[in-house]
Amino acid sequence: MSNIQIEKTVYDKPSSSDGKRILVMTIWPRGVRKTSVDLWIKGVGTNRELIKEWKTGKVTRAQYEKRYYGDMKGELQQMLVREIAGFARAGPITLLCSCKDPNLCHRSLLKKLIEAEI
Repeated sequence: MSNIQIEKTVYDKPSSSDGKRILVMTIWPRGVRKTSVDLWIKGVGTNRELIKEWKTGKVTRAQYEKRYYGDMKGELQQMLVREIAGFARAGPITLLCSCKDPNLCHRSLLKKLIEAEI
């Protein structure tokens, strides 16, 4: 069983089962207190241009995934994924974003990258 949870949004209340709560968005979400997350790793969030294109329907899910995975091949991004994998090896983590459906969010893609490092 994976130590990585993606079902919660950043707006959901913290619980003890969350473990380390990691915000994985490029932009800090409105109305969220800094104390509601343990760590903000914006370098693994979706880039602003891709977010805009996804939300306006200019890219398909397949195109979105391909571009996100392409962005994640950067040296910094790979280092950050390894860092998050280290947290997951140590205990439960929850990847947080504002998207309501984790399966249509980059959290599901990021989870796969992290699991490949564990």
